[in-house]
Amino acid sequence: MPQLEANGLTCLSLFSGGGGLDLGFERAGFDHIASFELLDVCGETLRANRPDWDVRSGENDGDVRRARFTQFRGVDVVHGGPPCQPFSIAGKQAGAEDPRNMWGEFVRCVLQTRPRAFIAENVPGLLDKKFESFVQEVIIDPLASNYTIFKFRLAAHDFGVPQARRRVFFVGFRAARDASRFREPAPTHADDAGVFGPLLPRNTARKSLGLPEIGYDVVSPTLRSGFTGPRNTTGVINSKAALKVWNELQIWPNGVQPTHAMALAYPPENGHFRLSVADCALLQGFPQQWKFSGAVYQALGQIGNSVCPPVGFAVAREVAAALGAYQ
Repeated sequence: MPQLEANGLTCLSLFSGGGGLDLGFERAGFDHIASFELLDVCGETLRANRPDWDVRSGENDGDVRRARFTQFRGVDVVHGGPPCQPFSIAGKQAGAEDPRNMWGEFVRCVLQTRPRAFIAENVPGLLDKKFESFVQEVIIDPLASNYTIFKFRLAAHDFGVPQARRRVFFVGFRAARDASRFREPAPTHADDAGVFGPLLPRNTARKSLGLPEIGYDVVSPTLRSGFTGPRNTTGVINSKAALKVWNELQIWPNGVQPTHAMALAYPPENGHFRLSVADCALLQGFPQQWKFSGAVYQALGQIGNSVCPPVGFAVAREVAAALGAYQ
């Protein structure tokens, strides 16, 4: 992610978490207006990394259900990733019945602020047939009279992230002219990329972590959030199939340590490489300078729940282009 020059556009962030989308939009040249995040520890992360941002976190200030968004009318873009657990195949997929479903609040924000564009991110499970009526009635119908809406899937490893992570995006434009200029982000990396071709070679897990060659290297499995699974878990494994890949990579996905030094001090019995929080952040596409507050499981929760910043950057850049920022 390069740092693009300021594009003159403003953005408002909902469900900001560890800052993946926020960071991607910043790198694309957007001016940050405010971030709303329910969890205090996520607010601490955002403030520590960007002390000049307006970060509203905690039950009193960060709960979008209490927010009056009319104060932000005139913002160019609203973006956010409503909690994905109600639609994730790793959960119960309770959908609209799950109390964590916040899509209605995201839609309310868009209707109250009337931005030129909006971007919403979620898990691919949201596009399953069982949620067709939910997507149509809760997301599309309330906005379709004012916005032209695109929905598409992106894979993080297509944008330089050394991790297999797929997500769905909803992008809407208020003006038909802006919508006509929008293009879905095109991949920047591929397995068969030539050295001088249009695409860059895929970033893989061991290479990205600076580990020696062992004859096998692929993108890592999807990192599980530390906010899911057993209480206060410090592992990032999400399935038996993922464990097989981690084993072949000779990377230990359990007992993630706070620092590189501690990870080296406590190698697993099989001799595989033990991950630190910084390693997991790298596999998610965060720059080295971005630090996470809280205990290990809280840091992993923020990392695993985040939009991969390079993917956020790719979407933000295409939205800015559609809004005429680079003309």
